[in-house]
Amino acid sequence: MGHRRHGPLRAILQFAIVGGVALATRASFADQYTVPSGSMEPTILVGDRIVVNKAAYGLRVPLTHTWLARFDEPRRGDVVVLQADTDDVLLKRVVAVGGDLVGVRDGHVWIDGARIDDPAVPPAPGGPDFGPAVVPHGKLLVLGDNRGNSRDGRTFGWVDRDAVIGRARAVILRDGHPSYTPL
Repeated sequence: MGHRRHGPLRAILQFAIVGGVALATRASFADQYTVPSGSMEPTILVGDRIVVNKAAYGLRVPLTHTWLARFDEPRRGDVVVLQADTDDVLLKRVVAVGGDLVGVRDGHVWIDGARIDDPAVPPAPGGPDFGPAVVPHGKLLVLGDNRGNSRDGRTFGWVDRDAVIGRARAVILRDGHPSYTPL
């Protein structure tokens, strides 16, 4: 009879533990996002659902910006999810890292005086020009792939490395259909 009396309490406790583990996993290891804008077109489309590896660059205490361990640094070409100063979560491509001399002219990126053409990223021309300027250490320059229609680092400046939430790994849903398109 005593076992039955504790049944609902035990079930609530088990549910709370499972929910806590799921929340910590989502906050620290992986998550998914629906893309709200066309700033990354044609690579990623409005409405695409992407999966993000939040542990790609290290582990954080869940629901904080405190690092437990760092494994790697964002690199040129990585598509990242970041927390903007406006509290918006943005999806952008890292085009320059600390120490790079970077410029953007008519949508094309120049690093240390050489034009960088990535066949996986057909940049749309346009948008504001930027630089040349040296990226401070601990900072990144991020751009949308749709260079002519993207609110990105040319507008809001350098992004602190710690603002990066994780690395986008793949589109998993496009036009309402399951998909797997690596990023």
